[in-house]
Amino acid sequence: MEERRARWYGGCAPGSRPAVTPVGARLLWSNPALWVSGDWQPEHVRSVELGGSARIAVLGPCSATEHDLAHALSARNLATVARTWAGSHTVVRMTERGRVEVLADTCGASPLYTVSTPGGAVWGSSSFALSSLVGGHVDAEWLAAYLRDKHAPASGRSAWAGVAPVPAGHLLTLDAEGGSSLTPWWRPTKRTPREASAALRYALGEGVRVRVAGVSATTDLAGMDSSTVALLAAQYGPITGVTVHPASITSGGDMQYAKALNVPGLTRAPFPLGPRHLPFSATDVPLPVTDEPAPSTAVWSMFSDQLVTMAAAGSACHLTGDGGDNLFLSAPAHLANLARGGHWIRMFGDARDWARLRRKSPRPLIAAALRGNAARIGRSDFGRPGWLAAPVPRVDTTTGPDPDMALVAELRTVARSAYSEIQLSDSLGLPLHNPYFDGAVLDAVVSAPTEQRYSARRYKPMLADTFADLLPPAHRTRAAKGLMVGDFHLGLRMNRRRVLGLADGRLAALGLVNSAPLRAAVHAAALGAETIWPPLLSALGAEAWLEAVEHASGPEWTQTAPAPAGAP
Repeated sequence: MEERRARWYGGCAPGSRPAVTPVGARLLWSNPALWVSGDWQPEHVRSVELGGSARIAVLGPCSATEHDLAHALSARNLATVARTWAGSHTVVRMTERGRVEVLADTCGASPLYTVSTPGGAVWGSSSFALSSLVGGHVDAEWLAAYLRDKHAPASGRSAWAGVAPVPAGHLLTLDAEGGSSLTPWWRPTKRTPREASAALRYALGEGVRVRVAGVSATTDLAGMDSSTVALLAAQYGPITGVTVHPASITSGGDMQYAKALNVPGLTRAPFPLGPRHLPFSATDVPLPVTDEPAPSTAVWSMFSDQLVTMAAAGSACHLTGDGGDNLFLSAPAHLANLARGGHWIRMFGDARDWARLRRKSPRPLIAAALRGNAARIGRSDFGRPGWLAAPVPRVDTTTGPDPDMALVAELRTVARSAYSEIQLSDSLGLPLHNPYFDGAVLDAVVSAPTEQRYSARRYKPMLADTFADLLPPAHRTRAAKGLMVGDFHLGLRMNRRRVLGLADGRLAALGLVNSAPLRAAVHAAALGAETIWPPLLSALGAEAWLEAVEHASGPEWTQTAPAPAGAP
């Protein structure tokens, strides 16, 4: 399949001289410049003008109506109005005073970045694309932090030197005098259990609707998360649910649960996996460049084949269940809050139950709770990888005892990383969506009382209860999904020579890794030794990403002539 032009959007600060736009992009406004690049559904690029120079645009799937946009255009506080809109999007408002406001979404699933150029600030949704304005160099310090722990990124940096992230849940304001500011606009609210479930039902349901209504779509169909999305999508038109399974296994597991879903509008489609789909296998589809290393890099042979197959069958977009585990199966971060409040009996009981379920000792949980850092409770700390050669700036991951902020911090990191999966899918012409990373969904879940969303005895209680009328009993009582650890060992053994080439390449040349211990880890994993996969996959994925970077170039830019005053 021919690689497509990347989908992204961006704009210039008012008064930029000269203003720049990517070659081939569609200009929505020229004063100041606002553009979209790539193929977008018309419903996902909308704008409203209200006389004079005031105008507003929403970029990405969004539940807001034209009336909602008009109301937001004249509202005193943009965030107050837009925070209830479902979907994953960026809101841009140009005021009559010539100021540009860019509202970054709550979860960070539609990430934003800025660069400083001689002509003024430029912002956009792709750090890779913006990097071509400032040299196009990878940020080695960011990459070193990623190799140390991909869930603890270097603060205030992106994978590209000179490209700064806009924090999720912040308002970026740009004025004609060259000034800019970042203001947090979102904070968690509290709801009763009934209110929180109603908010989740609306946010996820509307987030799915604005993506699939009127188009031919596919969804994952495996665990409770993707099954819920598939059932919601089937309410708005024909949907094909795709279940990935080993070619030799056609019953049990995910296949059994998929067969239990018999609802109008949903067609089930198995996707059998063979030897060519094993992790680390070569493929005829080159790995595209993305803003940062994509989580699915090791399984690109499988993922790309699935995307190509679905696109060839006529799918206009694909929805996943990614993010559901992070939202509804989180670690017991609330133990820190219980310890702070002196609720010792419940704290010890919950720690014991959680540890027993996972056949672990509760002592590390209790110790972490007493230290008061909710972000580290139940989280694996793999330590510094033995092959990491570069010094890594210390990253403060302390969130205090608040379990809500621990959940928010984790989800924002995972959602930003998942955006690279969207870019992979875009390169093959199939828009991919992750509704569980929508800001309104995060807002609904965090608003729920802790006991509504956490349980050591029930699997994903908030999701199961909120959609109890939609999910069959077998899905509501399901407790786990299958693992692919054996496939990674086998894939590494089958492709050891290719992977060893990754262990002694660009990362080593940059001085970020020592090749010998990394190669030793690859050999051990290929032989079936117990392996700590996350840091190993990060290193191999980063090496493959750097190879893709070498063979890609960012967009070309052209100067945009300033429009007359008052022109759109």
